[in-house]
Amino acid sequence: MLLFKKKFLDAIRKGTKTQTIRLWKWRRMRAGQLSYIPGAGYIVLDEVAEVKLKDLTDEDARPDGFATANDLRAEIEQLYPSAEEAGYRAFRIRFHVCPPEDQHRLREESRRRKAVRRGQATPSELR
Repeated sequence: MLLFKKKFLDAIRKGTKTQTIRLWKWRRMRAGQLSYIPGAGYIVLDEVAEVKLKDLTDEDARPDGFATANDLRAEIEQLYPSAEEAGYRAFRIRFHVCPPEDQHRLREESRRRKAVRRGQATPSELR
């Protein structure tokens, strides 16, 4: 699951925000993976690549919803103060929102898996 500030959710749903930069100690996600954004729905990760914050350009910042690389770096610094000094690395995650017909199917699959975990259904009942 990826969490975003509410101010970004509309752009994610519209497909204008198609990436995020996250600071992690290690890579937590892989390309091809399915993830969920509360308020936006299911996404497919198209790319997860380590990047250097100092090397980001204005062109890199735009798919993230920022006009300039400096604006993007300022937001990252606010979200992750002192993270780089603590050994965190920056990862660019490029993604796209799953189409509406897949959103419904994925929600149903998730609901069924949760029912099995809670003991409210058996795996054979999911078929």
